[in-house]
Amino acid sequence: MEVQIAVAKINKYAVSESGDTLEVVERPNGGLSVVLADGQSSGRGAKAVSMMVVRKVIGLLAEGVRDGAAARAASDALFTDKSGKVSCTLNIASVDLATNTIVLTRNNPSSFAICRNGQVDCISAESVPLGTARDTRPVISEINIEPGLIIVLHTDGLDHAGKRRGQPMEVCTVIQSMLDEQDPSPQSIADELLVHAVSLDEGRPADDISVVALKVSPRVGDQVRRMSVRLPIE
Repeated sequence: MEVQIAVAKINKYAVSESGDTLEVVERPNGGLSVVLADGQSSGRGAKAVSMMVVRKVIGLLAEGVRDGAAARAASDALFTDKSGKVSCTLNIASVDLATNTIVLTRNNPSSFAICRNGQVDCISAESVPLGTARDTRPVISEINIEPGLIIVLHTDGLDHAGKRRGQPMEVCTVIQSMLDEQDPSPQSIADELLVHAVSLDEGRPADDISVVALKVSPRVGDQVRRMSVRLPIE
């Protein structure tokens, strides 16, 4: 088996800098973690907040600190720095080869999707952002790595898409329609969700949007690890 990870991101319309930050870090005991943060509001200030949170988290993960403890430490650091006046959402998706599981750590009111056997489960257990109080705890889920498993995480910009037109995006419904029609790659899942959201906002995204899709697939070919990144430059 192999885990494929894909990301699609776009800025809020007419804002030059995204308040979302995403990084990937290798875990010292095997595997890797994807860390996605969304700073309060948008633009440069939100970017500074999300970068601070992500850098704190990936530094701790690289030292072998558990995901939940890293999330709590980042929350306390943000609370101290901003006196509890600024929040930031956080998702950590860790492919943990020591336990052969994917660990999902969430301080984000937005739901995430778990797809097995062609069926989508939208997980929306209550979760609060970082930085608003001391010792803010994440919601943690641990899922066995198995063929066909798909996990989709996103920032709240995906939920906000279409709301100003009275046509809010139904994220899990869109994912289910993709699974019903094909066996999509993680990149096609992330791309199609983003395209649908931008379409609902008439080509002018109402918020920064980031989508992360993970898929467990049969391994084909060699054992080389690969990563591909595309950064449009105007």
